[in-house]
Amino acid sequence: MSFLGIDVGGTKVAFRLETEGLPPYQAAFPWPAAASLSADLAALAREVGALGGHDHGHGPIEAVGVAMPATVDRSGRVTTWPNRPYWTGLDLGAALRELFPGAEARWADDGDLAALAEARLAGCRDVVYLGVGTGIGGGVVLDGRLLPGIGRGSCEIGHLVVDRSGAVCACGRRGCVQAVASGPATLRRAAELRGAPVEFAELATAFAAGDGWATAAVEESCDALAAAAVGVSELTSPELVLVGGGFAHGLPGFTDLVAERVRRIGRPGGPAVTVRAAALDGLSSLHGAVLLARGA
Repeated sequence: MSFLGIDVGGTKVAFRLETEGLPPYQAAFPWPAAASLSADLAALAREVGALGGHDHGHGPIEAVGVAMPATVDRSGRVTTWPNRPYWTGLDLGAALRELFPGAEARWADDGDLAALAEARLAGCRDVVYLGVGTGIGGGVVLDGRLLPGIGRGSCEIGHLVVDRSGAVCACGRRGCVQAVASGPATLRRAAELRGAPVEFAELATAFAAGDGWATAAVEESCDALAAAAVGVSELTSPELVLVGGGFAHGLPGFTDLVAERVRRIGRPGGPAVTVRAAALDGLSSLHGAVLLARGA
């Protein structure tokens, strides 16, 4: 049997096809430049068709798991996705059934699925995961199970408020972790401190060199992530806090800085929090989507 995981991102979509006895097949494509729901769905349909046409040896797809950054209600309808607002109102379940007739299709929050995949790989049953990328994804696994659970909503760590007078988040509130610590938020702050636009590669080089503007921009992000990690840990007492996502992975020393901030603000006598880097880099959600397809 073949199981397909799909990680739907803000800028690209990734696939991972797994079949017993065969090496996994992975592919990715960027969203089309034309910003519309019809263009996005047409691109998905083309890539799904191409996936079936590749000579990778995998058989018919038994089940599909989809990692979604959008908020999806219990009926399967997209209620909000700030990065692609024209998806609001889409019946995701119907769209997936049309794309994959005959296969069982499941979907869940991308941060939740990333947490599940990382917890499985770490062999740990109590994990808080923070994914730092275009937004802030996150999830909590307690006693080996996702919190609050598939179909019951998602664990929106990125929308915890850590600064009531902070920057405006894409959700409309002020001071969410995402508004402070996401990749775009960090780059905007770096540009303000430097007095000129900053690309990610420039930030990475300057941060590694210890340049003041880069260090200050990154430290503020790590402060916000540490506040979120400590706050969630007060409620859940995890064994591990894992920091992942492409942005964090691309800045050597980023996770160590979060860990140092967590130690600094931890409550005396409170839960001891171990912070380390996630193992799957930017592929956590994709691996979690495969687990969902397999019925995890």
